[in-house]
Amino acid sequence: MRALLDIFAQVFRSIGANKLRSFLTMFGIAWGVASLLLLIGLGEGFRSGQRRGLAQLGKDVIMTWGGTIPAMPNQHTGMRPYKLTVGDAEAIRSEAQHVRNATAFVNRGDLKQVSEFSSTGGSVMGVEVNYPEIRNLPIAQGRYLNADDLAQRRMVVVLGQKSNKLLFPGRPSIGAFITINGARFQVIGVVEKIGRGNNDGENQRMYIPLTTMLELFPITGENIPQDAISSIQYQPSTPDLNETAKAEVHRVIAQRHGFDAKVKDAFEEWDTIKSQRTVGLIFTAMDVFLGGVGIVTLALGAVGIINIMLVTVTERTKEIGLRKALGATNRSILMQFFLEGLMLTGLSGLIGIVGAATLMFVLGKAMGNNQMGFDPPRLVPWSAAMAMGTLVLCGVVAGLYPASKAAALEPVEALRKE
Repeated sequence: MRALLDIFAQVFRSIGANKLRSFLTMFGIAWGVASLLLLIGLGEGFRSGQRRGLAQLGKDVIMTWGGTIPAMPNQHTGMRPYKLTVGDAEAIRSEAQHVRNATAFVNRGDLKQVSEFSSTGGSVMGVEVNYPEIRNLPIAQGRYLNADDLAQRRMVVVLGQKSNKLLFPGRPSIGAFITINGARFQVIGVVEKIGRGNNDGENQRMYIPLTTMLELFPITGENIPQDAISSIQYQPSTPDLNETAKAEVHRVIAQRHGFDAKVKDAFEEWDTIKSQRTVGLIFTAMDVFLGGVGIVTLALGAVGIINIMLVTVTERTKEIGLRKALGATNRSILMQFFLEGLMLTGLSGLIGIVGAATLMFVLGKAMGNNQMGFDPPRLVPWSAAMAMGTLVLCGVVAGLYPASKAAALEPVEALRKE
């Protein structure tokens, strides 16, 4: 035990004897480790931010809108527009076996909303009872629409968080009345704030029964059916069956509107499941690339440490010869130089990890909850483990080779070295 403590004391004295050289060597490795962790942490922040943004829309949502039917496949002349209808949504629910839930809604942004205190012009949405089952719509006060509201075409409204603040600044809104294009509606609920940052599009909406919307404020235009809607949004039975569910929905819509389901240009849709997979693949590829770059960087740092240790062996050749002449074993010489190389890499890596973690913590506190599109960078456990594993391997190589060179020196030859 005493011998081991003596070896550690000699290691620290040797590192301290060449402060500038040791500092520059350690700084290079610490900088490489910190850069690797920061880059991967930023990538994971973007990944989780994108995942969070999609989760704000809803879980496993596929959105489809009315489109245009080309006269000939892959041609854009003689396009015939069509609108989705409530009947399309009902057909999807009954005929698409791999769709577990579907909802229809009408969205209009040209309706004026007025309270006794103020007015606003956010979107008015006519929705079904199952809308919150597909889209993210948490209720903060009051209640959401129920089946009776739709069946009886009640004049009730649920306000978005921003609409509530604009129409009833500092005043209670539940039970109060507003007018939408002159029609009187009673406020029955208020939605929680959706999302983060200054994007208030979702929060400046208000929700009324779809049946009431179709009666009072239907979509108008030439050759547009009475039950025309803005969009149908649905969920596949499982995320892995999203393409199967889309094919079934295409078949139902194409059959009802008189065109071939194989004409892909006729459909306007957004598959959030596919988007999330694509984003995940992009960031996974980026993590692999950055991890590879980081490993190469750390390996180059290990080469630098090997060079430094070889220089140290050369400088201390006479000392090694004297110690061996006084009885030091090859093992003790080997252990000293091996621990010195391992100490340089280990301390450098630990400093880099702590520095990166501290910087990411400070950035997270500074960014708070106002970031848009990405989350603060965070220390990813697998990247830290990879960095430490690589450093240990590099430290073993960086310490073992120069240490073996030192231990192999003959005492007489070492003492003769100038």
